Amino acid sequence: MSEQNQWIMGIETSCDETAVAIVKNGKEIVSNIVSSQIESHKRFGGVVPEIASRHHVEQMTIVIEEAMKEADITFSDLTAIAVTEGPGLVGALLVGVNAAKALAFAHNIPLVGVHHIAGHIYANRLLTEMKFPLLSLVVSGGHTELVYMKEHGHFEVIGETRDDAAGEAYDKVARTLDLPYPGGPHIDRLAQLGEPTIPLPRAWLEEDSYDFSFSGLKSAVINTVHNAEQRGEKIEPEALAASFQQSVIDVLVTKAAKAAKAYKVNQVLLAGGVAANKGLRAALQETFEPLEEIELVIPPLSLCTDNAAMIAAAGSIYYDKGIRSQLNLNANPGLDISIHNS
Repeated sequence: MSEQNQWIMGIETSCDETAVAIVKNGKEIVSNIVSSQIESHKRFGGVVPEIASRHHVEQMTIVIEEAMKEADITFSDLTAIAVTEGPGLVGALLVGVNAAKALAFAHNIPLVGVHHIAGHIYANRLLTEMKFPLLSLVVSGGHTELVYMKEHGHFEVIGETRDDAAGEAYDKVARTLDLPYPGGPHIDRLAQLGEPTIPLPRAWLEEDSYDFSFSGLKSAVINTVHNAEQRGEKIEPEALAASFQQSVIDVLVTKAAKAAKAYKVNQVLLAGGVAANKGLRAALQETFEPLEEIELVIPPLSLCTDNAAMIAAAGSIYYDKGIRSQLNLNANPGLDISIHNS
């Protein structure tokens, strides 16, 4: 392998995907293997941490070997191993962290602990170069945040959820409608078939706030369903899904656009599992396309959900900035994204 090329292995086990990838020079995906556990958790209506951890243990070695085989490289070619340090489920994180430490120790390879959300943001660099300053709208099962970046590796959270993340609200509303887990794709599909005819609240919070709140919206949907049942009325699920989704999207897109203009950014990046939502993607395009001074970047579906290529992409930046983790690296479910900001 050429000396000037940088080869980063990424390992991601923060929730219910066991993923390993090899990324070349921070931008080129050479292999990206993901073993999903959705079928195992579906019958429980959500991720069971103990089951997730056990699956990671079972799949870890297989996924590592597959990623290396597809990339056609050896461990001696690797520049560094990047692993999700947090946030996430502590038991799940520990499997990936310990696998990464074992490989780093055995092959004398530098180790880099990566923040999971930094990974989601850097998934966009696998598509196009980042243009600073920029704003990232992070929307996932556990996180809803607006992150401002003035340069590579510098993260400033300017808005975050005060209660339920958007993805959590989607899953809870899906359960109310007796839809299977994960609820987001099912709500999105139903919403495309209906019209937003049911009045639901939008939590704008304080005028100058970029924070989010979806708990009240979730409760309003549940109350609407229960009240209709008590009156013996039937609510059209397509209309309810469309109304709920419209409420979520209105707040996300409006706050993102307001922040993008206030911070005078060059780019807006969409990141996280809910970034796969068709309604959200369409609304962002409709809002930002007329703004020629701001480039909107939306990753393909394969890079929205948890994967290891995004961890390797972020790990490449951490590595270039001189950030290294020691072999006593531990899982950190409450890790702060700004931990490495200079």
